[in-house]
Amino acid sequence: MVKKKTAEAQPQPMTGEALLRKVKELENLSKEEKARECGYYTLTKGGVERVNMMKFLNALIDAEGIELDGKQQGNGRGGRSASYRISVQSNGNLLIGAAYTKQMDLQPGDEFEISLGRKHIHLKQIDAEEIAQAS
Repeated sequence: MVKKKTAEAQPQPMTGEALLRKVKELENLSKEEKARECGYYTLTKGGVERVNMMKFLNALIDAEGIELDGKQQGNGRGGRSASYRISVQSNGNLLIGAAYTKQMDLQPGDEFEISLGRKHIHLKQIDAEEIAQAS
């Protein structure tokens, strides 16, 4: 709901235990009203009130101690996560990518056997013993 308000100080959003207690007190209100009462709204220059539901819901998740991001792997740097989908590049190559090779702990020089099906490609890693036996 958008309301016109006179200019006033921006609210300080509640967090942690105080947020959880306030939400329980306001159990009969809608989630938008709860967010507003807990300080998750802003006033535009024109005095229009906007409830910020995303910040409110994220603060609730944090207050509950729920970990949605999971544990960081590797060296802690950000970046893309593996999507388990790839596309054929313009030169006809398939590039698997470092996210997959790191996840499987593959090293430069590791070899694979390729088998083609009607609608699939299987990669089977060849271990060092199999390579030695084939020589």
